[in-house]
Amino acid sequence: MEEILDLLRDHHQAVPVPLELPDEEDLVVIEEEMLLPIPRDMRQYLLEASDVVTGSLEPVTVADPHSHTHLPEVAALAWSLGVPRHLLPLCEDNGNYYCVDPEGEVVHWIDGDLTGETWDSVWQWVRDVWLES
Repeated sequence: MEEILDLLRDHHQAVPVPLELPDEEDLVVIEEEMLLPIPRDMRQYLLEASDVVTGSLEPVTVADPHSHTHLPEVAALAWSLGVPRHLLPLCEDNGNYYCVDPEGEVVHWIDGDLTGETWDSVWQWVRDVWLES
């Protein structure tokens, strides 16, 4: 995980208005708002790397409630489109979603259905999908 985090930080692109990292209290508020716990790896990503901007994908964030990547807003839209309620969106991609299940596995939801394509963890998804975008 540390190696992937370092790689992600190396690919970070400077932006005019940098993103902020949340703290544990922010995550508790988000969990209460969504009525779902955030799986461990996703929680770690949000706390340590959700300020990174790189590639063409924009994973969810929680520090700025006005951001188009704000987790509760992304989740509400995803769930309204049919993403199963037990999945937390990690990243929206042209109306399709990469989501994290309660055990921390990342799944891919396309056109109203799960594809069967999975990644063992958020960090594996970061390496194999996000950093390749």
